[in-house]
Amino acid sequence: MNALSSLSPERPVKDGRSRLHYRTIWISDIHLGTKGCNAEMLVDFLDSVDSDTLYLVGDIVDGWQLKKRVYWPTAHNDVVWRIMKRARRGTRVVYIPGNHDEIFRQFTGMSFGGVEIRRKMIHTTVDGRKLLVLHGDEFDAIMLAHRWLAFVGDAAYTALMALNRRVNQVRRWMGMPYWSLSRIAKHKVKNAVAFITRFEEIVAHEAERRHVDGVVCGHIHTAEIRQFGGVTYYNDGDWVEGCTALVEHHDGTMEILHWADVMAERSRPVALELAA
Repeated sequence: MNALSSLSPERPVKDGRSRLHYRTIWISDIHLGTKGCNAEMLVDFLDSVDSDTLYLVGDIVDGWQLKKRVYWPTAHNDVVWRIMKRARRGTRVVYIPGNHDEIFRQFTGMSFGGVEIRRKMIHTTVDGRKLLVLHGDEFDAIMLAHRWLAFVGDAAYTALMALNRRVNQVRRWMGMPYWSLSRIAKHKVKNAVAFITRFEEIVAHEAERRHVDGVVCGHIHTAEIRQFGGVTYYNDGDWVEGCTALVEHHDGTMEILHWADVMAERSRPVALELAA
């Protein structure tokens, strides 16, 4: 499905494009406070779409990295400001903290600036399906059994993302679109593929145990829609590697938006015009 053609326009944005509206949007794993965060791309997304409900499905702020050193550029403030503005404007904003921003879990049940903080939620789609919404770190065996190993893995991941930034700096200089080195690596390494598959199976099993129709999570930075028996597994991805969001259309259709692809598609007519 074309991500741009299936939306209903709401109002124009700064460059004259239509601001597009969904019933529900899920985003997670933004990791504000890290150099790997694609905040500028997320700002473009937030300036281009709107919704009745916005779920922030964990790891919005990276407390692990902020404990080591403070990194907070203007673009990260821009993301927070846009989210808070939505809440003030009437969008229901639900924040489900993850493991990197677990400090906010102590505020579960409270609201700040119109943003509701919850440990998990049941979302009802327009066509009546019940979806369990949670971050997903509670199903990560490494996180649960060997917390120290999770921190080692986080350090290795940070190094990979630094390399990813350098690659994309060169690509921008060459006029090429964003490309995720780490996403390609995940799909090539057998152990990573096996871990992701096992994680998806475990989360789907929990949804089945809770007698819901599906589950929405983040955590593993791999956007996916898969069917496990009578349960649909949705992962909204991240805004570090894949730059993806999960959306519910007004007819109940669910879709993953790959925002780097949307931006590349948007800029293609301009590039063709300049080349003509």
